[in-house]
Amino acid sequence: MTELRSDTFTKPTKEMLAFMFAAKVGDDVWDEDLTVKALEKRIALLFGMEAALFCPSGTMANQIAIKVHTQPGDEVICDYSSHIYQYEAGGIAFNSSASVNLLQGTNGKITVDLVQSALKEENIHFSKQSLVSVENTTNKGGGACYDLIELQSLSTFCKSKSLAFHMDGARLYNAMVKTNTKPADYGAIFDSISVCMSKGLGAPIGSLLLGNNAFIAQAKRIRKVLGGGMRQAGYLAAACDYALDTNIDLLQHDHRRAKVIETALKSLDYAIEVLPVETNIVIFSLADPTSFVAFLKEQNILCSAISASQIRFVTHLQFTDQMLEVLVKALLVWK
Repeated sequence: MTELRSDTFTKPTKEMLAFMFAAKVGDDVWDEDLTVKALEKRIALLFGMEAALFCPSGTMANQIAIKVHTQPGDEVICDYSSHIYQYEAGGIAFNSSASVNLLQGTNGKITVDLVQSALKEENIHFSKQSLVSVENTTNKGGGACYDLIELQSLSTFCKSKSLAFHMDGARLYNAMVKTNTKPADYGAIFDSISVCMSKGLGAPIGSLLLGNNAFIAQAKRIRKVLGGGMRQAGYLAAACDYALDTNIDLLQHDHRRAKVIETALKSLDYAIEVLPVETNIVIFSLADPTSFVAFLKEQNILCSAISASQIRFVTHLQFTDQMLEVLVKALLVWK
């Protein structure tokens, strides 16, 4: 089957597995897994931040960050389409007892003006606004990525209003490849960042949460409470190391293939709207998503409907040029 439902479906290559099995491991809950400790130090140095924490998932990393940055009754400001709101099972309410102020950004991206318009005066009737969160790249926004200047402006504004600034970097390396930026550019902007390794970078599991030493000390305690402390996690951390060494440059091919799909869709009458493709996500609208998904499945191509009118394709390192050719031919013959 050709897999286009998500880049989370990637599987370790033989080379990655060999690298994993050679890892030196210990009990990470006891701070004795050398491979985990080395990965945390490596990613913190890359981003120019003080410390990092290895987590089982991006959702856990995000939820830990929100918990550290807020108190019960506080408010988190983010875009309506944000993963932390849409796809983390109500975690903001469940884990942090915080409310959410939802903004209507463009393709999942918010601006200083939008955040400014959401601010409330100090009043006992209102929740305390303590955190602004952005997503890069944006999932439901079609893989759109922020310009660094946009993020710097948001960071400056948040500091002026004593708001913490978090990035859900689910596909941050896709954004870096697209915008020709580097990890340290983002470390200088944010109070905390989650970086996922199990999507385009191809590791089987794992996200890193970054912040200063005090933040990560609190985060580690919350990770334990949530059941995220792992024992011989170095085997998983080694996969992340391998991904950082080997797979970052491959992201450009995912982006190239996504652009080919975008071009094909724009030539077809049934594609009502195609969101601009910047990275590895293609989202488009059509009249009958259910029939479309079923048709492609008959062609051994898996994709997903993300709404009553939208289809999403996500390219990844195991989606090849040969698979791309087969997909384009299938798109041309449907209806």
